[in-house]
Amino acid sequence: MDNKFDIIIIGSGPGGYVAAIRASQLGKKVAIVERENLGGICLNWGCIPTKALLKSAQVFNYISHAEDYGIKVSSGKVDFDAMIKRSRSVADGMSKGVNFLMKKNKITVINGTGKLARGKKVVVTDKDEKKSELSADHIIIATGGRAKELPSLPIDGKKIIGYREAMTLDKQPKKMVVVGAGAIGVEFAYFYNSIGTEVTVVEYMKQGLLPREDADVSKELGKIYKKAGMKVMADSAVTSVDIKGKGCKVSVKGNKDGKEEVIECDIVLSAAGVTPNTEDIGLELLGIKTDRGMINVDDYYQTNVSGIYAIGDVVAGPALAHVASAEGITCVEKIAGHHPEAIDYDNIPGCTYCWPEVASVGLTEQAAKDKGFELKIGKFPFTASGKAKAAGSSEGFVKVIYDAKYGELLGAHMIGANVTEMIAEMVTAKKLETTGYEILKAVHPHPTMSEAVMEATAAAYDEVIHL
Repeated sequence: MDNKFDIIIIGSGPGGYVAAIRASQLGKKVAIVERENLGGICLNWGCIPTKALLKSAQVFNYISHAEDYGIKVSSGKVDFDAMIKRSRSVADGMSKGVNFLMKKNKITVINGTGKLARGKKVVVTDKDEKKSELSADHIIIATGGRAKELPSLPIDGKKIIGYREAMTLDKQPKKMVVVGAGAIGVEFAYFYNSIGTEVTVVEYMKQGLLPREDADVSKELGKIYKKAGMKVMADSAVTSVDIKGKGCKVSVKGNKDGKEEVIECDIVLSAAGVTPNTEDIGLELLGIKTDRGMINVDDYYQTNVSGIYAIGDVVAGPALAHVASAEGITCVEKIAGHHPEAIDYDNIPGCTYCWPEVASVGLTEQAAKDKGFELKIGKFPFTASGKAKAAGSSEGFVKVIYDAKYGELLGAHMIGANVTEMIAEMVTAKKLETTGYEILKAVHPHPTMSEAVMEATAAAYDEVIHL
């Protein structure tokens, strides 16, 4: 094998493999180094298999409420093992798809653990501890992230688990405590609650569920989860977990009142976020600068060392698959001598695939106020949507935030059925600097869920029809 390349990418997640394909399209000779499975965490242990599990939960919910739709069926029964197997099968299929794309684009895939070396080289150690040395004019670090461990929650993979174990448990737990109410925690809480597990969610932030979202969205999801039988403990922290007995005893302390409560469960899921995989990859050897574990980069992802770049979860910004992909494309286009536009991190959509789904882009109401904007805010509930009512999915709303002076779209926040498919309209509108008046006058199809965007905008301008 010729060990000299134009670009070497360490990591084949949605940042690495997308960067590799774009680089190949641009005529570059590319190698990608991967220590596990092609597709990284997203395809194998994150985005894709979790959505398969969530779909199983959604189907079970539909069957459980079939009579609401005028259909009589025998009561559904959860086959937990079959759900897990389906999820893994979907993930395996996607990983094989990436393997096909690598071959199609003539990208050299090298299995092993990559480490930076001096002279723009990467040393790869395979599973048999055999080392090989590669060199390239440009090296991109795309090693991704892993579950963040809290001092009070040391993950043992058995009683205190991370997201990987949550997708491959041998049996369904009767009681579970989920620590962290971000997207990962909220999605797993929904899944396990839906199939009959008693779920308690503990969140350090005062706002509760999805604390980074608009406060109205968090409040609405909290009501829905409470109605579904989940217990949510906001503004609270896990101080310790006793795993000596058969199950777990979780000590939870209120941040405000200091009161402590002990919750008994079978499993504790630590969903406290993501930490970057930047240890032992040669950063110190090359003098690459970092900040709190994150690699410092410029607008086009070059580090302080010429020819070395970093994208995805190892750099500051949202730890999201679509962000990593966009960064990878931008990075290699710049390397190839193109003039790509720098990514606008104020226009990145965030999606949470619980039920109802949550999607947002731009500023929350509070953030917009903090920036001093005078606002026009519109809200349209799905209870007033004909399509939502017909679908039996009338929970939630669309909320839009405009600058009162110029009509600029500042933010959009949605909670409801399939809103993750709707948010792209607002991302595009924001990218094109569309005004509220233009959205209001863009005729939306009826009956659709997306009408709520137009109606919410109409509400902001005191022109709403269906409220």
